[in-house]
Amino acid sequence: MNLLALPAFTDNYIWMLHDGQKALVVDPGDSTPVLEALQRLGLELALILVTHRHLDHVGGLQALRPLLKGPVYGPANSDIEGVDIKVGEGFYIDFLGTRVDVWDTPGHTADHITYLVRSDLSQPGQAPMLFCGDTLFSAGCGRLYDGTAEQLFKALRRFSTLPGHTPVYCTHEYTLDNLRFARVVEPDNGDTVAHDHACQRLRALGQPTLPTTIATELAINPFMRCDQPQVIASAQQHGAQDGSGLAVFTALRQWKSNFKA
Repeated sequence: MNLLALPAFTDNYIWMLHDGQKALVVDPGDSTPVLEALQRLGLELALILVTHRHLDHVGGLQALRPLLKGPVYGPANSDIEGVDIKVGEGFYIDFLGTRVDVWDTPGHTADHITYLVRSDLSQPGQAPMLFCGDTLFSAGCGRLYDGTAEQLFKALRRFSTLPGHTPVYCTHEYTLDNLRFARVVEPDNGDTVAHDHACQRLRALGQPTLPTTIATELAINPFMRCDQPQVIASAQQHGAQDGSGLAVFTALRQWKSNFKA
């Protein structure tokens, strides 16, 4: 299975999986890059997966509909125009023999879901490809709209149980901004400093910083490091009522929403 990152807008990526004939697209906020890739590669659009309702994830659905040869999947507790099959926790999709599991991961929005693509089920412990929309970003996480901090904290805790080499395909290129915040939260974290330098080099060359991995995020992302002493101390200086994971996470999320580097 091949994977393409299709740049859309200024900081969005639409992810496309294909086998040389049929393609699956995740969160097509813009139809133009998808249409261009389908034409260039001679692919049939077989399936679309949607993580949540925001326009930068669903804006291209109607323009892609005439080419689509299969259904659009989206979250069960949301009324998204253009979604054919509503899915939630425990549901799975078959795409060309590849299993796609669905996890409920509310927080950014109340309707958010995540897709885990497992390409070879015969290999125990195989890492899935994690298409997490706006739940997890490199060095950051999604803002809270109509979801809660507790929901988002639980989603990231769940992601942390995946194998470290699990690739994370989030939707936005927010990495450098997130790293500026991460370095303020945890200034003594050498992994964060090194990753910041590496990502700055990539962006200077016009290259994406994504995908990331679960192992990388556990090393550099303060929202997945709420049990670390320096993260706890920083969060308590910014309103965390105690050192519990949820209190630390909640304070970090509020702080990040108003953060100016």
